[in-house]
Amino acid sequence: MKAQVLLPKVFNFPFTYNSNIEGKIGNLVEVPFGSKKEIGVIWKNNYSEPKNIKIKEISKKTEYSIDKKLVDFIEWFSSYNMVPIGLVLKMVIGSTNKFIKIKDNSIVVKKTEIKNFNLNEEQLTALKFLERVNNKFDVSVLQGTTGSGKTLVYFERIKKIIEKNKQALVLLPEIFLTNDFKSRFEDFFGFEPAIWHSKITPKQKSLIWKGIINNKIKILVGARSALLLPFKKLGIIIVDEEHDASYKQDEGVIYNARDMAISRANFEGIPIHLVTSVPSIETYNNIQNKKYRHTKIFKRFDNYPLPKTKIVNLNLNKIKNKFIANETIDLVKKYLDREDQALFFINRRGFAPFLICKKCGFKHICSNCSLYLTFHKIKNKAICHHCSFEKTIKTKCKSKGSCEFIMYGPGVEKIFDEIKEIFPNKKISIFSSDYLKTKEESKNLFTNIKDNKIDILIGTQMISKGFNFPKLNCIVVIDADFSGRGYDLRTTEKNIQLYHQLSGRAGRFSSESLIIYQTLNPYDATLNELIKNRSEELLKNELLLREKNKLPPFKRLIAIIISSKDRNLSLQGAREIKVKLNQIKDLEVLGPVDSPLLKIKKNFRSRLLIKFNNQTLMQKKIKKVLNGLKISQKIKLTVDVDPINFA
Repeated sequence: MKAQVLLPKVFNFPFTYNSNIEGKIGNLVEVPFGSKKEIGVIWKNNYSEPKNIKIKEISKKTEYSIDKKLVDFIEWFSSYNMVPIGLVLKMVIGSTNKFIKIKDNSIVVKKTEIKNFNLNEEQLTALKFLERVNNKFDVSVLQGTTGSGKTLVYFERIKKIIEKNKQALVLLPEIFLTNDFKSRFEDFFGFEPAIWHSKITPKQKSLIWKGIINNKIKILVGARSALLLPFKKLGIIIVDEEHDASYKQDEGVIYNARDMAISRANFEGIPIHLVTSVPSIETYNNIQNKKYRHTKIFKRFDNYPLPKTKIVNLNLNKIKNKFIANETIDLVKKYLDREDQALFFINRRGFAPFLICKKCGFKHICSNCSLYLTFHKIKNKAICHHCSFEKTIKTKCKSKGSCEFIMYGPGVEKIFDEIKEIFPNKKISIFSSDYLKTKEESKNLFTNIKDNKIDILIGTQMISKGFNFPKLNCIVVIDADFSGRGYDLRTTEKNIQLYHQLSGRAGRFSSESLIIYQTLNPYDATLNELIKNRSEELLKNELLLREKNKLPPFKRLIAIIISSKDRNLSLQGAREIKVKLNQIKDLEVLGPVDSPLLKIKKNFRSRLLIKFNNQTLMQKKIKKVLNGLKISQKIKLTVDVDPINFA
């Protein structure tokens, strides 16, 4: 008997093996491949068999198998995102060490004391609304003002699902969110959740994987990749902060975890809840079209109001070589005097994003990427935020001696220095990925914030996401800029979500809180609608603009990035690809153009943008054309289905 076996490698097809075992589709088996043994999955027999090749035999069957629904989802995922099916399988089964080397130790679940939580009337209504659809596919949106207790609502929902011996998956956009989330989870459920993300150890991954496939783990909290784990009895999926752009994986296997989670729920035949304070444009459009069910919670905990807002016009508050206006300092001081915490928000890591020599005009640009290097005081080096290239800033000047660099624009470290000068007696900390490298560092920072051992926080975008800081009552946006950088069609949408999320970090347990927007554009329409808390109006307008300009969600986009060490080669390759793609009916191919980030990791990048109608699934036709191309081996193609970034 012959069997098709799919291997977790860069292949778009399974391999044929002889089989003396009684295996069925989904069984994990060990097979010889080259000189090694590999773990693969018995696949569907709808692929052509090789001719005149010696067929090897399946070595043995493992105790594990994935179900038919997941097999179908893997095939669909591969086809939709135009990625090799073997790479999708690799995301499902991961490292093969777990099948051979690691003994099956069970995960020890630590029990903790359960705290009592009572849902208010709004929360109970929302819960009942979500429960109306029990055991079938359904997309429901749980929208709530920041601090309104959305988490408690879906915790109650999960509790009832796992009581039926089913499993729940909670997706979070950032791994940094898991620590804060974990303590809330323990208070409610009385045990630790299993947590899945890229930073957990291989042994922990193996234990969780086995716990998931055996239905021993009932609740998994994870980042994007958790979506592809082989759940035995998945009963519900929650996508928290569904609007967050971090759900888009833009390296390796490129996919949008929120959209793929909806598809997985569809294949599993289970409900999925999208949780947000301001929905993404796609979700908002689906609510308007009655495709998704929708419920809202308006009241914050104990009816605390959202922060008041204040615009500080930087044109009137001239600040020489400083970034914080005197008016801002006076307002912040009032909150610090009553022992509240303050947050200064700037979405730039490091100390300064530009370094220019005042004598010869030399600029520090990455030798691998067409990007300015950011100076990081913590390392005393200039660093590229794309390829992590580092260099010392001492440079021989074309004029005479060494370069004398002026540092333009602030990053978190520069704001830290300025605040230290203004408030020398206050305890100040930076909340940025460069400062939270380890689990211990993150844990210590959260503990210090909650114990009120920190007076002032300086944070990047990371801090806007789902954290709960009881004494934080004043937020300063250093530079409220709504203009975008010209190559992101989602600038307005992202700003609406970011600043709404950010304002929700303040005043969670206080009736008097404030968010200050320092800006050079005080009359900007988006900012002024935002401070009136009219994010829905903004989304409506954004949707009208998208429809007028034939952009998503009214049209579908696929980006093709053509990269090469030779700039001319990448452009020439892009032109050749465009000629072939133009043969497909009902397809508009825009470009080629140079990428706004022209060079990354020593490769020059050209872009094509494919546009087509919403109802059509064009991926198969496009893939067929791309697979039939005869282009130089010096060119690399990257396909991004539903791009959200055009850099």
